[in-house]
Amino acid sequence: MVGNRQERGARTAAMVIGAGPAGLMAAEALADAGMAVTVAEAKPSPARKFLMAGKSGLNLTKQEPAPRFRAAYAEAAGWLAPMLDACGPEAVQDWARQLGQEVFTGSSGRVFPTAMKASPLLRAWLARLADKGVTLRTRWRWTGLEGDALAFTTPGGHRVLRPAVTVLALGGASWARLGSDGAWAPWLSEKGVGIAPFRPANMGISVRWSAHMRPHFGLPVKATALRAGRVTRRGEYVISERGLEGGGIYAVSRALRDGAALAIDLAPDLAVEEAAHRLSRRRGKSSLANHLRKALGLAPAKRALLMEFGRPLPDDPAALARLIKALPVAHDGPRPMDEAISTAGGVRADSVDPGLMLHALPGVFVAGEMLDWEAPTGGYLLTGCFATGLWAGRHAAAWALSPGRAEPSSR
Repeated sequence: MVGNRQERGARTAAMVIGAGPAGLMAAEALADAGMAVTVAEAKPSPARKFLMAGKSGLNLTKQEPAPRFRAAYAEAAGWLAPMLDACGPEAVQDWARQLGQEVFTGSSGRVFPTAMKASPLLRAWLARLADKGVTLRTRWRWTGLEGDALAFTTPGGHRVLRPAVTVLALGGASWARLGSDGAWAPWLSEKGVGIAPFRPANMGISVRWSAHMRPHFGLPVKATALRAGRVTRRGEYVISERGLEGGGIYAVSRALRDGAALAIDLAPDLAVEEAAHRLSRRRGKSSLANHLRKALGLAPAKRALLMEFGRPLPDDPAALARLIKALPVAHDGPRPMDEAISTAGGVRADSVDPGLMLHALPGVFVAGEMLDWEAPTGGYLLTGCFATGLWAGRHAAAWALSPGRAEPSSR
């Protein structure tokens, strides 16, 4: 695709396809290396998923020791390690501060901009990129490869380009309306790029609720422990009309996706013996709901879940305590992939070299969620996108500017 390093029409030195966090980070790295950079974005505006993520508080990264941070990337941690070392939690915080956005670290270690939202950070970033000469082309949709060239539909019609070097940062296969639709996968596969099948990650689960649950839709469930296989996590989640969703569920969603059963500990701060002792107290004329509230402090959302998944409830306090400590959740599996926060799958690690260049397409680099890695929410996803984008951009520039590569001519 880039062997003769030319394009039809106006010449460009570097092309980045996708204006999310990974693509913009790659564009900045290329510009810092002295290259003329064009970013092609299919949507009318850049970084739409980034902006959506920031609506409820933009979690940029997580402050914790490097080994623990890397462990969140599971089996991908090994090949991602040098990228995370080059652009880890400290570097991400410094980057935000350089854009004039102060950050703070919450009690859980999660790092947020003081402004909390993504829009001020994105505006400052786009302004800095423009000052460095980066050109942003919106409504430029990549439609695949025509021979060895990149094809686009644009407001001005069909365009075919041969840039000096290309970074693909096209996202995964969730939230298609924001730009990540996975349409690129068969185009690369046809060129010999190994693609792991897409699967939902950080997703909710579907539940067919009984009628009695309707008044509880929208209620948050707090202070429980979720167990899925060998994974146990505490976290808040929400009872929705469609099932269970939110950070607590996302934290165990990989195990659930892979077939583990789900159980909820509704009283994680009590041993089962203590719970049984409290439940054995005389309830008098109190209803069971009031008895559960008084004896164990179970909030309405917890009591609703107990009734939904535990009926008929056992009369024996010890048996009821065991149920409360390990409530089995009947569900219909993950919510549809397009609703997932992120996806697993994508370009396999064995399809790229250590600089993230595709073996099958010399001069084409990949970054962000289109690579086959996954991580939980909590700052890991964004940091992974920043880190792979920076890495791909730096290595793309080094490849394009290496000695012996003649400057292309236009045609």
